Amino acid sequence: MIVPSYWAEARTTARAKGRDITLRRFGWSDISPADAQAQAELRVAEAAQRAASGETVPRRDLKRTYNGAQGLPIREEVLSRHGEAVITRNAYGARCLNVPDLLIADVDFGTEPPAALRVGLQLLLIGVGGAVVLALGVGVVGIIGAIGSYLLGSVLTSGLAKRRTDASEDRAQQRIKDFMACHSDWRLRIYRTPAGLRLIATHARMTADAAQTRKFFDAVGTDPIYARMCLNQHCFRARLSAKPWRIGIHDHVKPSPGVWPIRPERLPERDAWVRRYEREAEAYAACRYLQTLGDGREDSELLGLVALHDGQSKALDDIRPLA
Repeated sequence: MIVPSYWAEARTTARAKGRDITLRRFGWSDISPADAQAQAELRVAEAAQRAASGETVPRRDLKRTYNGAQGLPIREEVLSRHGEAVITRNAYGARCLNVPDLLIADVDFGTEPPAALRVGLQLLLIGVGGAVVLALGVGVVGIIGAIGSYLLGSVLTSGLAKRRTDASEDRAQQRIKDFMACHSDWRLRIYRTPAGLRLIATHARMTADAAQTRKFFDAVGTDPIYARMCLNQHCFRARLSAKPWRIGIHDHVKPSPGVWPIRPERLPERDAWVRRYEREAEAYAACRYLQTLGDGREDSELLGLVALHDGQSKALDDIRPLA
């Protein structure tokens, strides 16, 4: 896991296959901006040498967010460091915990009916509404009947979504119980998130590329996008603060997209957005602690990270809504 504090970019012109091309490469460092620039110069010089030898190389490193980056470090603002753990601000403004060897898994529930079923219900509602209008006329009674049929359909759709979520949660809980029945030496903390469950193993240090991690992810039904990101970045990750749109903030972090670093002239705009976001997010929790399963002994060194997670995410504060 690499989460640098400083980033820089270097460019050079190289002769490749009989023509000049411009190459750009990022550099990163925890020492200083100057060291990041030096690393960028080294990387772009290496790319130029490869291009001159006839190798096809990318013209530039893309400035991607966490979930799109492969082969490059996590490109987010570093808010604090706690040993090897790092708290960053992600591309949409939330605070995130990044850890190399504290196994964290997200298990999401399905909250929507299948797309085909939703479309079918919508078409049915349109047909029923049209039939009501034809039968009762376009007057007040007909309009009220059409609206009533639409509201009834909405209630049915919501009911289907809730039943689907409940069924998905039951399956997730059963998967966890089945896994723990065969791994009683594990120690697993379970949290509720707005979209599902978060699992944190506290009995032993594990890395994202370990075989036991992959088996655990598969067994409990970890979100496949989350699992891929963990593998790409060699770390586990947990969102510690609310998603902005869940707390009424619908404008994007400034400037958008919020990929770090930000040009100095744009920092005041970003800082104003962050202050507003943090003020609103204070009333919400990112997850809520539910229970601990397993008979394994907890690793005392991991408990400090768990305390950091629980405090920052407000997981032990039952009165705060999840967001």
